[in-house]
Amino acid sequence: MAASPYRPYCSRLVGICLLLGALWETRAEQIRYSVPEELEKGSFVGNIAKDLGLEPRELAERGVRIVSRGRTQLFALNLRSGSLVTAGRIDREELCDRSPKCVVSLEILLEDKVKIFGVEVEIIDVNDNAPNFGTEQREIKVSENENPGTRFPLPEAFDLDVGVNSLQGYQLNSNVYFSLDVQNGADGIKYPELVLERALDREEEAAHHLVLTAFDGGDLVHSGTTRIHVTVVDANDNAPVFTRPEYHVNVPENVPVGSRILTVKATDPDEGANGEVTYSFRKVGDKISQLFQLNSVTGDITILEDLDYEDSGFYHIDVEAHDGPGLRARSKVLVTVLDVNDNAPEVMVTSLTSSIQETSSPGTVIALFNVHDSDSGENGLVTCSIPNNLPFTLEKTYGNYYRLLTHSALDREEVSEYNITVTATDQGTPPLSTEAHISLKVADINDNPPAFSHASYSAYLPENNARGASILTITAQDPDSIENARVTYSLAEDMLQGEPLSSYVSINSDTGVLYSLRSFDYEQVRDMKLVVTASDSGDPPLSSNVSLSLFVLDQNDNAPEILYPSHPSDGSTGVELAPRSAEPGYLVTKVVAVDRDSGQNAWLSYRLLKASEPGLFTVGLHTGEVRTARAMLDRDALKQSLVVAVQDHGQPPLSATVTLTVAVADSIPDVLADLGSLEISSTPEASDLTLYLVVAVASVSCLFLAFVIVLLALRLRRWHMSRLLQASGGGLVGMPTSHFVGVDGVRAFLQTYSHEVSLTADSRKSHLIFPQPNYADTLISQESCGKSEPLLITQDLLETKGDPNLHQVSLLPH
Repeated sequence: MAASPYRPYCSRLVGICLLLGALWETRAEQIRYSVPEELEKGSFVGNIAKDLGLEPRELAERGVRIVSRGRTQLFALNLRSGSLVTAGRIDREELCDRSPKCVVSLEILLEDKVKIFGVEVEIIDVNDNAPNFGTEQREIKVSENENPGTRFPLPEAFDLDVGVNSLQGYQLNSNVYFSLDVQNGADGIKYPELVLERALDREEEAAHHLVLTAFDGGDLVHSGTTRIHVTVVDANDNAPVFTRPEYHVNVPENVPVGSRILTVKATDPDEGANGEVTYSFRKVGDKISQLFQLNSVTGDITILEDLDYEDSGFYHIDVEAHDGPGLRARSKVLVTVLDVNDNAPEVMVTSLTSSIQETSSPGTVIALFNVHDSDSGENGLVTCSIPNNLPFTLEKTYGNYYRLLTHSALDREEVSEYNITVTATDQGTPPLSTEAHISLKVADINDNPPAFSHASYSAYLPENNARGASILTITAQDPDSIENARVTYSLAEDMLQGEPLSSYVSINSDTGVLYSLRSFDYEQVRDMKLVVTASDSGDPPLSSNVSLSLFVLDQNDNAPEILYPSHPSDGSTGVELAPRSAEPGYLVTKVVAVDRDSGQNAWLSYRLLKASEPGLFTVGLHTGEVRTARAMLDRDALKQSLVVAVQDHGQPPLSATVTLTVAVADSIPDVLADLGSLEISSTPEASDLTLYLVVAVASVSCLFLAFVIVLLALRLRRWHMSRLLQASGGGLVGMPTSHFVGVDGVRAFLQTYSHEVSLTADSRKSHLIFPQPNYADTLISQESCGKSEPLLITQDLLETKGDPNLHQVSLLPH
């Protein structure tokens, strides 16, 4: 360690280094500085902000930091001044041993630009180590018969410093028998030798005590001493001799501990103790003594600990052989450690993005990482790769730095997260590889609208449903995530029968369940068209529509409705006429009914539920026609009462009934006569009313007959006058005959005349209906004259008290 007197020297040296650092030539992305060793923590190294083209305040803003591969950090950034400073005391000898040049490399990362700058800092040696002999005393035995000029090797001093601060020379204290001579070896090392200047006389002086001093250079010289004890012995005139001046051996770094790598051999022609040779290391550091062992008897060099090429690839070992009296010989053992591919590449991620939007453009930087292999040659050449099926690519940047980039567009709906395996493989045999796993999540963008599972939906709802009943659940899926995938449902507003659709149905915005808001009636609403909208919660929201057809299913909730015979509003009932001469199958009347339901609920069937004369009439099952089943007999009553039931095919079936009254007679007069003979109620008021009605009908008929006779007479007179005019040559020759009505026309008019008489007994609600006669001047066609119009007389008769019977008589003119 440097003592306090060395501070002025260090200050001057720091100034020189700073000047050299300012003038140092730089190139793109490579910065060089130099700094003396042993400086205090926080000492200035270089203005890194200026060399990067930044202001000091920008260092923190742009994320400038030092990256390394795990070694002890020697330097730090002063973000306030923008300077590169020391992170602690730097010992050059600890870092670089005795290397002539000691350079420390580091990388500066600009986080915002993802850019790397290389920085090299040269550690300049200061004279902080004194020469050291490694032993305090050295014993040399010299035969008394040695000739002057004989040389004896002396121990070499070792100085950890380099250059001018390293070992510069030796000094020996004054002595008349010995002098010092320093030899410069081919490797630049100075070897001190003790030279015998005059003959020794053991009897005069048996031992000599000398002091050997080694000194270095620099402004403040350091020195070290060792004592040399020279013992004068009897003559030993032969020193050991090695078989080789230098021994070379190549050793793989994975050689097992305890293996013998080399045997050194030295011979001495002397006999006895003077010829016994022993071996030892000379001038070795602690590192060599920890790795290698020399057998002093056999000369075998063995391995004590594992060798590591990455730690040191070459070892220089000095060995010495000496005989019994102390004559010595020296040799060198040069051990070359061969690299073995025993180190897998290292991957260090410097910058990493854990999430990226799916809309990111190709070329977006995901990560920046460094690869390093401690091996050498092909064993240290590293290539990086990622799987080919991923939308990413690797790009090599500065040095051994790689960038992981997007290669194509990403889609979170296809892959939401990537586990990217970066494989670093060296080119050794066999190759070693290391995997680094990078997890990348793809952030969702609202780029997908909700999608329904069907192109359209149909739902069926039975009528008379309960309010609030669930009709159908409609679901839409959104492949996005979180809020972008949360779907809400709504109905498009529309009108149905003058009312908004929202008054008929509603939809749950969260679940998509469609509910009815009212009880539907198939006869009013049979179907409706709805449009359901599914919207997500993204920004902006996306939506899609689907059509829904809602069909109301008919229920059998309407009984058949009888249209004919209809029930008059006054409560009277019509009477149907059947002639006594009717053959079997004669159509008496037809019951007409409808059902407001649909389908089988509206399929109607007719059946005769009750008849006063069973077997006389039949009812068509599907037509409702009332026909005679057999010929009329004299014993058959004038009035026949029939109850016809009309039933639909719903479940359960609904039905309606109608009561028919059939009057059996051959003509209208017969009907009238028979009606008079019918047993009616014994009530005097009912008998008088019926008599009045009959008289009224007869009077009206007589008046109508008289009117027709007068009309006929007038027509005959006009015809007679026209004939007279024609005979007298009047101008009526061109008049069309269609303006005249003959006897046939009058007959046709009579035949087309019809009137209706409704007679009601006991109810006092009898009425007469007289159609207006046709007074047209045109003739009625022969076809129309052939038609017969029925004359309906409706009468409600009550034969017995509490038993009303309906009679319907059809009066046909003959």
